[in-house]
Amino acid sequence: MSLKAFHILFVALSTLLAVLFAAWSFQGFVESASAAMLTAAVGAILFAVGMVVYGVWFLRKLKHVSFL
Repeated sequence: MSLKAFHILFVALSTLLAVLFAAWSFQGFVESASAAMLTAAVGAILFAVGMVVYGVWFLRKLKHVSFL
């Protein structure tokens, strides 16, 4: 597995983890009305969006590099 392929996999898994954490945090917010859980959910969503933007930027930057 090339470094490019590993990097894309890592970004995708990080994004998925952030989305799952946001869902978990939002569920905790609904149950407890805690401001900390809402902050965590919003932060995780922003992180996930940032990871998607970074992933697109990375793919455009290295489009000429092979996945192998």
